[in-house]
Amino acid sequence: MMARKHFKDLSTGRKFWVMLLGAAQVALQGAALKDLATRPSAEVNGPKTAWFFASFFNFIGPLSYFAVGRKK
Repeated sequence: MMARKHFKDLSTGRKFWVMLLGAAQVALQGAALKDLATRPSAEVNGPKTAWFFASFFNFIGPLSYFAVGRKK
């Protein structure tokens, strides 16, 4: 069984990538939630509540919302 690595144990390069990907996830989710809050239900494919919860799945949720959750 492998021992868990803590953030402080990562190299500087890996810390950079972890922080960059974390910031990208937060930005994507924030954008999806803001769009979802301001878009009328008639312009959303499916229930807004389902898309709200789906946005919490890392990368997949917000990207799915932008790809298929919004009506053109």
